[in-house]
Amino acid sequence: MTANGLCDSTYLMNDERRATTSDSMELERFREMFAQSPSFSCLLQGPKHRFVLVNPAYQQLIGHREVLGQPVRVALPEVASQGFIELLDQVFATGEPFIGKNVEIVLQRTPDAGPEKRFLDFVYQPIRDESGRVTSIFVEGSDITERRATEEALRRSEASLRELNTDLERRVTERAQARGLTWQLSPDLLGALNSNGYFETSNPAWQTVLGWTEAEVARMSIFELLHPEDREHTRAGFELTQAGQPAIGFVNRYRCKDGSYRYISWVGIPEEGYVYCTGRDVTAERAAQAELTAAQEALRQAQKMEAIGQLTGGIAHDFNNLLTGILGSLALVRRRLDSKQTDDIPRLLDGAASSAQRAAALTHRLLAFARRQSLDIRSNDVNRLISSMQDLLSRTLGERIELRCLLAEGLWPALTDANQLESALLNLAINARHAMPDGGRLTIETTSVELDEIYTSSHEDVQSGEYVAITVSDTGTGMSPETLSKAIDPFFTTKPIGEGTGLGLSVIYGFAKQSCGHLHLYSELGHGTTVKLYLPRACQDAIDLNTPVGNSPRGAGETILVVEDDNVVRGIMSEVLQDLGYRVLVATDARPAIALLQSEHQIDLLISDVGLPHVTGRKLAELARSLRPDLKVLFVTGYAAQATVRGDFLDVGMDMLTKPFALDALAAKVHAMIRLVNAPG
Repeated sequence: MTANGLCDSTYLMNDERRATTSDSMELERFREMFAQSPSFSCLLQGPKHRFVLVNPAYQQLIGHREVLGQPVRVALPEVASQGFIELLDQVFATGEPFIGKNVEIVLQRTPDAGPEKRFLDFVYQPIRDESGRVTSIFVEGSDITERRATEEALRRSEASLRELNTDLERRVTERAQARGLTWQLSPDLLGALNSNGYFETSNPAWQTVLGWTEAEVARMSIFELLHPEDREHTRAGFELTQAGQPAIGFVNRYRCKDGSYRYISWVGIPEEGYVYCTGRDVTAERAAQAELTAAQEALRQAQKMEAIGQLTGGIAHDFNNLLTGILGSLALVRRRLDSKQTDDIPRLLDGAASSAQRAAALTHRLLAFARRQSLDIRSNDVNRLISSMQDLLSRTLGERIELRCLLAEGLWPALTDANQLESALLNLAINARHAMPDGGRLTIETTSVELDEIYTSSHEDVQSGEYVAITVSDTGTGMSPETLSKAIDPFFTTKPIGEGTGLGLSVIYGFAKQSCGHLHLYSELGHGTTVKLYLPRACQDAIDLNTPVGNSPRGAGETILVVEDDNVVRGIMSEVLQDLGYRVLVATDARPAIALLQSEHQIDLLISDVGLPHVTGRKLAELARSLRPDLKVLFVTGYAAQATVRGDFLDVGMDMLTKPFALDALAAKVHAMIRLVNAPG
């Protein structure tokens, strides 16, 4: 053996040791997570369902019996007649998981005690080997006996309360003096809050729930009673009530007399200088929800960590390349400026801008996968869009793959986002190219179709109606049934780490669902793949938005209020608008913005970030419209869950820009809205 060969062998041996050590550490971490899980868990092996793993929570449930190595029928004889073994047999035979909710079980937890009834939430999850055969069943769940008893007691209490309230309502109708009984007997906190933040009146429930007497409540501002972490957002909500906005389901934490805190859910109605409030103690409900969430999170944790590992391989690689292009270009610009060599500065700036735009496109892909990108849904001519992409698609596919476009005459307009549809078609072309390494044919066909109830009843989450169908078919390698079943799963990819994120079909599926459409896949190994994308038919003709862009239009001294919490973004927008001839007022969040809206300032347009702290941009717009009914509003957003479909989010006289946006696009949008404001009526 040569010296190089010996080195190679030594390296491989070390690599194997490292892999073994890594596997051992991973197994140990799994055992620790299994043992520390608050949920009861066990692993049953084979058709006899022998116990091979049991965590402490499961031992506590069954009474700390020795069960390892024994079949369930032997280890827990009392459950044999309760149907659980039949369920296990069914899961083992069919490979279909079983989920049980609020299931009663009788256990002999100790030899000298009688049978004990418990209630469980659990899942029987089959585990398969590499050939797909079920070999074991993983059992996981929670003992909800105490929670069920609490909920039953709460339901009984609520029923009693409803009966009491019904009786009180009858008495109020009959006798005016019965109103005092409601005040005295209500378990909810009642009171009248003045404009200084003091409850001038409070009912006895304050002492029952929090321990404070009416006199003590009257001496303390609500901000003295609040949890420190809740003061800021409560102050913002309080200011909205002072502007006439009711508070519904507003939750914060109030300090009890013993120093503990209780969660209170408030309804506050402003009237005649007071906010009339009712507050319900929801501490127990939040605790129960937190417990349920923790159990669900423990079950999802392993899948989440695997998904994150696959995601970061591709995304981190792409982002680091993009950041290198941006930072490197800017560093070279600084050097050129220092040396007064400015000839190639435009080229370097173009390179930085190109990398930044690619980074923005990558974040939009991630949001599309999560169905959280902001869609500009409007009527589009799909045939025209596909025709405009033919050159790009041909270059993407390469010379060995033929592109055929069969576009139906008289195709209905589709209700969709044109940019996201282009991205979806490009993704499908790239997937097809990988599936046809030796060449082939990609066919894109459009048709107008109506999906009836027979079709929709056999397909999940799709509504009957009229659609524009885009069919993309390739003559590639196709997919096996196993691969096809996972094709739209998040992060699933057949490519090595670093060459793909597994977001391609997931992005398209998310886009289809967010557009109220439908995605259907068909594939056979060796016979290619067909993807059908259904988009809702639009009721109006398509609009061509590809108008030529000229110089940024200028303003004529109009006043714009910019509300943005990011200092850099706020500064850039303010400077650009001032350069274009507008007068600019700025605010960091809703509170100073409300003061400006209530002032005598002339304001022609409100530009607001959607994701403002304390009070959202949409809520601010509603308040602004209540003060200035004709005010036009332009939202800017990088991501906001409520703004994912613009048509549902925007009212008349509102529009939206998605970050990052070109400054020319901002200028054009502002000019169009200002012109709409000042147009003769």
